[in-house]
Amino acid sequence: QREFTQKKTFTTWINSILAKHTPPSVISDLYIDIQQGHLLLDLLEVLSGQHLPREKGFNTFQCRSNIENALTFLKSRSLKLINIHVADIIEGKPSIVLGLIWTIIFHFHIEELARTLACTYNQPSLDCSSAVDSSPKASGSAKKSAKIKERWKISATKALLLWAKEQCSLHGSINVTDFKSSWRSGLPFLAIIQTLRPGLVDLEKAKSRSNKENLREAFRIAELELNIPQLLEPEDVDIMNPDEKSIMTYVAQFLQYSRNLGESEDDVQEKVREAMSWLAAQEKKLAKLLLDTDNETYYQKYKEMMSFMEAFNQEKKTFLPVLLSKRSEAELSKSHQQMREEWDKLISQINEWKVKLDQMLPSPLDGIEAWLQEVEHLQAEDLPDLQDPFKAMFVFREIIVIFKGLMGCFDSHLDTLQSFKNEDEKNMPLVLPEKLEEMKRRL
Repeated sequence: QREFTQKKTFTTWINSILAKHTPPSVISDLYIDIQQGHLLLDLLEVLSGQHLPREKGFNTFQCRSNIENALTFLKSRSLKLINIHVADIIEGKPSIVLGLIWTIIFHFHIEELARTLACTYNQPSLDCSSAVDSSPKASGSAKKSAKIKERWKISATKALLLWAKEQCSLHGSINVTDFKSSWRSGLPFLAIIQTLRPGLVDLEKAKSRSNKENLREAFRIAELELNIPQLLEPEDVDIMNPDEKSIMTYVAQFLQYSRNLGESEDDVQEKVREAMSWLAAQEKKLAKLLLDTDNETYYQKYKEMMSFMEAFNQEKKTFLPVLLSKRSEAELSKSHQQMREEWDKLISQINEWKVKLDQMLPSPLDGIEAWLQEVEHLQAEDLPDLQDPFKAMFVFREIIVIFKGLMGCFDSHLDTLQSFKNEDEKNMPLVLPEKLEEMKRRL
């Protein structure tokens, strides 16, 4: 049942994307149509705004080459393709095909949208800047750094759930706690529609109707009034354990709608201009701060950084929707592209500043920080995609040996950190307590 629901949901979602391709294309049977690779490349081209290399023919070699091109592109975006191999897609293996499509949906649809929410639902932090760096041009080290910090960030799934809870909370006792049975009554879908477009639904009347009636009504209104494709049938949701991935895919479309709500191109361009002005001001503020604190102690430098980042993270919430627009590169205006470049540049400068500060920690904290970064880097590293299980096991064992070697220092570093006397000869603090707490949490 779950596999059947996912196939139907994913197929409808894919077709809604492929309708934007030039020329438009359609998937009839997901497991069969994906085997040639052409439709998979069409899908990725629309989502990324990039032109991808492909073989024009349909023989076995050309189909294999197209699928390889698609998987190579996904890996270049740092997507983990666990147990997803070309041969399985050519054979149309249901579990592998569905796993691949879900990876694409989650990255290009759900994660991209939820990223604009992540910092809204997080408290301001020093790391928040790099967690939202979505530039495809980000350096390898920046991507690895983002992976490490992402563990401390709110997940895309949780961000989407919190957004849904927020929309529903405006309408009394309607609550959602997951992407499963919480949606069975249909009331959460109706509540979100009512929040986005007041007056389209009668929630009081809905409370006396059956689950299927509410679901049918919600899907109908969403398609007719909000232009949101109907990915689900009432029968898919009104069951004991509905499919989480299918519901997430559908709910994310409402978040997409809210992002595009009532925005003309003039409105977007005005927001871009405002964002550019803010970015320029932040860059000047950062440059002045670096100059002013050049001869200060580590303590004072870090304190100033904390103050800057708190204000920065608070102010940027206003600009996140336009800074992290879901539009593909192909759809962006020149001013929008320039704004993204300025954003990437500023985030890079902030991250470099933080790295330099970490290197300036007083002994023995500098050694513990370097050790922490090495362990975090190892944890965040992807395992190589090796077809040979024996070679994969050998590589994995090597990593375990390195990790065990590093972890041999754990107890001594923890003891050192817990017993660290945070004051100099004048009884002044060496390090901000917030930095010590951050290091303890990471340990």
